[in-house]
Amino acid sequence: MIERRAFLRAALAALAAPRSSEAQAPKAARVIGFLGGASADGYASLVESLRLGLRDRGYIEGANLKIEYRWADGSYERLPALAEELVRLKVDVIVTQGTPAAFAAKAATRSIPIVMAIVGNPVESGVVASYARPGGNVTGSSFFWGDLNAKRLEFLKTLNPKLSRAAILINPDNLAMAELLRAVEERSRALKVSLQTVNVRRLDEFSAAFQQAKKQAEAAIVPEDGLFQANADRLAELANRNRLASIGFRAYCEVGGLLAYGVDFPYIWRQSAVLVDKILNGAKPADLPIQQATRFELVINLKTARALSVTIPTELQARADQLIQ
Repeated sequence: MIERRAFLRAALAALAAPRSSEAQAPKAARVIGFLGGASADGYASLVESLRLGLRDRGYIEGANLKIEYRWADGSYERLPALAEELVRLKVDVIVTQGTPAAFAAKAATRSIPIVMAIVGNPVESGVVASYARPGGNVTGSSFFWGDLNAKRLEFLKTLNPKLSRAAILINPDNLAMAELLRAVEERSRALKVSLQTVNVRRLDEFSAAFQQAKKQAEAAIVPEDGLFQANADRLAELANRNRLASIGFRAYCEVGGLLAYGVDFPYIWRQSAVLVDKILNGAKPADLPIQQATRFELVINLKTARALSVTIPTELQARADQLIQ
């Protein structure tokens, strides 16, 4: 779309400011609130990327920076209360993980700036008004979640050209998933693959969800969602137990999922610190374009492929950024 190209140009320009002199300048003590829909354990490496990005900009935890963490552990109904806690602490900025957390923070305050570490389709889901000029007190990083999951379906089709039925896990409590589903359904029609939606809201629904998927499909897509990311190992185990070829995000593949295609999340989380720094130095979120992810990666778990007796086509292996042995 025209708007996508326009905001991409603006986003790249916004990140082009010199960093070295800013990183060396003394920074006043700041308090950042962090609101996550997933779990601290599941996001430890990405939070570390954010810390490294802040360190690049001169903010050191324990010296001139304090981060107040609040995690919902996949229970999105807890997010409003957690967001209110951060507002009462009068933090300088709130950094959020996931669309539900972004909505909760936005509902809790109109004055404290909010930086979304990364979310999918924030305009389409209604978190912000525009990619180029988000408006209000929210900005951050994003990726076109629907397009990415449609691409995941393409990879499943490449894996098995005879694929005729695929399932996708959907958390109905995540408002961003409506746009995701529309994009994947559109691609499924073009690929002549029947798409089955499997709704999952809680951990205790995982087993039944995969039993349903096994009956209705030959492969499954596991998209980014706080609940899913907090329990990636359990999802991978169930997909493999039910003999389903599956694709999801990197962490899902690393703990046993067959394939992963997605955003280079450590890079984009580290870059989120640039937006935080701009805001702490006086910039308004409304004027900072949503930064769009431009780095993607394909990961293949060959150990899982052998366990499932799945042959990975040479063209997929050649395209992979990483092969897990």
